[in-house]
Parts: sequence; C-alpha cells; structure tokens
Amino acid sequence: MISLVTGDAGGDATRLHRDGKLIGHIYAAPYVLLSPETALVAEDSEGVAGYIVGVHDTRSFEERLEREWWPALRKVYADPQGDSAGWDADQKRIATIHHPAHAPAALVESIPAHIHMNLLPRLEGQGMGTKLLDRWLADALEAGVEGVHLGASASNHGAVRFWGSRGFARLAPPLVEPSDRTVWFGQKL
Repeated sequence: MISLVTGDAGGDATRLHRDGKLIGHIYAAPYVLLSPETALVAEDSEGVAGYIVGVHDTRSFEERLEREWWPALRKVYADPQGDSAGWDADQKRIATIHHPAHAPAALVESIPAHIHMNLLPRLEGQGMGTKLLDRWLADALEAGVEGVHLGASASNHGAVRFWGSRGFARLAPPLVEPSDRTVWFGQKL
C-alpha cells in the first residue's frame, strides 16, 4: 500500500492503477521476501507508515529476482502487447515485470548496493526518513558494504532534495547515462 500511495513521483498513484499491488510487486515485496535482513519499516500509532529496502549486491539480487520472483508474477500478468505509447500505468508496470531494467553496469561495479525508501505523508518532515536511512547505512557498513546507490524520480523534488541533503551525490557518466526521468545518487560508506 505504501508503494502505491507514494508511487507517482512521491504522490498518490491510486488513481493511476486498477491493480494496486503492481508497484509493490516491483519496489517493495521482493526485498521483504528475498532479503528481509535488509528491509526496515517505520510504524506510528496508525501502523506501518514507511520503509527502506535494499540489498548489498544489486547484480546478485537482479539474478535472484529472475529465478525466484518474476516467473510467478509473469504467470499472473500477461506481457502487454502493442505500442507502449498507448499503455496505461498498469501495463507499464506489468512490462517491467516481464522486462525488468537492470542497474547500469558501471554503477553496480562501483557501488553495488542499492536502496528504495518510501514514507507516507504523515511521517514526512519528522526525521523518520533520516532515522531509517541511518539505520540501514549503519547495518550495511557493518556488513562491509562500501557504498550505496539509488534512483529517484526526477519529478519527485522532495526526494531529490532529501537524498542530496543526506550526503548522497548526484551521479553522472560514466557511472550512469543522463536521464530526464531518473536522478541517480550514490554515497560511499
């Protein structure tokens, strides 16, 4: 649910999707199920209201997704056909399940770990994102991780400001290709 409510560049994507589970199938659930030791949640009096998930080895995780996660979802969701320019939000997410993007090779070679973080609006501005991030980074450092990367939607201005203010540097070629859609960040630990 958190992935859906934050899935439109940080805003609520509920109106865009008929199937509210699709975003979570891509950006949250596989981390919780396949790498629970690197998944943290934030709760308040109303329940779970945020999370940070990630992995220490992006390439190995991508391979594991291909073996253990995507096949079952591909049986549930048919690969969209036709011109992708006419696809709705659900079809675009389903295409991601059938044809997942892989992190840029140069990036993964330099900074193999990655994270995703989302907070419901009721937790924003209270320091919870920083607390989750600090805990994840401390655990990663203890595990020997040397750096972490992430991609933020270029239109999510709050996220772009947040990552920049937490010591993450914007990444550029040769680590990543320029993009109008994604701002890549990295931080050495």
